[in-house]
Amino acid sequence: MLKDLMKPKEKKVEYVELIYDLIFVYVIGRNNSLLHSFENGFVAPSAFLAYVMTTLAVIQIWNYTTYYVNIYGRHGVRDHVFLFINMFLMYFVGAGTRADWQGFHAQYHAAWALILVNIGAQYLIELKNHRGDGMARGRLLRMAFILFAEAAIVTADIFCYKAFGSSWLSLAAIVFGMASVMLFGQRGRSDAVDFTHLTERAMLYVVFTFGEMIIAVASYFGGEFSLRSTYFALMAFLIVTGLFLSYGVFYDRIIDREKRTSGLLYMLLHIIIVFAMNNITNGLEFMREEEISLLPKVGFLAGSFLLFFGFLFGLGFRHAKTRCRLYTRLCLRALGAGLAFAAGLLLLRKNMVLNIALSAAFVFAMFIMIWLYGKKVYEAN
Repeated sequence: MLKDLMKPKEKKVEYVELIYDLIFVYVIGRNNSLLHSFENGFVAPSAFLAYVMTTLAVIQIWNYTTYYVNIYGRHGVRDHVFLFINMFLMYFVGAGTRADWQGFHAQYHAAWALILVNIGAQYLIELKNHRGDGMARGRLLRMAFILFAEAAIVTADIFCYKAFGSSWLSLAAIVFGMASVMLFGQRGRSDAVDFTHLTERAMLYVVFTFGEMIIAVASYFGGEFSLRSTYFALMAFLIVTGLFLSYGVFYDRIIDREKRTSGLLYMLLHIIIVFAMNNITNGLEFMREEEISLLPKVGFLAGSFLLFFGFLFGLGFRHAKTRCRLYTRLCLRALGAGLAFAAGLLLLRKNMVLNIALSAAFVFAMFIMIWLYGKKVYEAN
């Protein structure tokens, strides 16, 4: 009874947060369109690097916003105004995400920097609510500094690109932000983080990303009806279904959503999970592209699957329910299955019929392993 009374009140996901997420659905689609520029049998290197940068940048922006709302958001007028300002700026980010992105470089980076400044400014405004708490003020100032510093690096990239034609500072800004938040930001701030709300927000973002994957699978149903086209459509649908069910079991049965934690690692792992999902979406589309060589096509898809499941299992090492046992053994079995799958995919690269069937079988094999483990956890509760 006393423990329940001392538990902080659970923060509910508000409709404004869901509206905010919708803009990211649009931008995810824009990011994926970058990978449809082919050169020498695969995606053009410049387009691929732009895709990596834009995808990570957008997911990081979402993480920054979600983490602030989780700890300090009060769903008041100020919070809503700042969210809608960022939504408006995200349109410029989306509009600048295109094959000829070089002509929109300044627009994209200016909007990106302003979004970071917007979130950083909220941390500074929040200072007035923590006048007597030196530790809280220190955390607020550190987060504001990280966001303003990353915004400065992003802004510097505008001039760097104009002077040297290089945009490496963009990736440097993302790496700086991720490393700084983990090392100096809200680390250890488990008393204020509502981990239940944080996991729900991450889950909803993953669901929106699955929405983009479903749209990609819809292309398999186009064209003239045939048994071959129906077969590929079915396999692609099964792959998406298996991936969704695998994440769902982790969320519902394995992750301890009431854990007292800062949630930083959880959100960082989701950056890579969502990134891997975007890669899988594009990998499924690549299977229908005759312009892409077989080896890079299946290599990209295999790597995307392994990245998704690798970081999905990574969630359990720090965030699984305490009653979970033999988790390391489960991960080792999954690793063995993943390596066998990658080898099989490469060996069967000349036969797309078997290739996509092997992919579906691997995804469901992973799901079954996860489901059986989740069932044990559920029964132990």
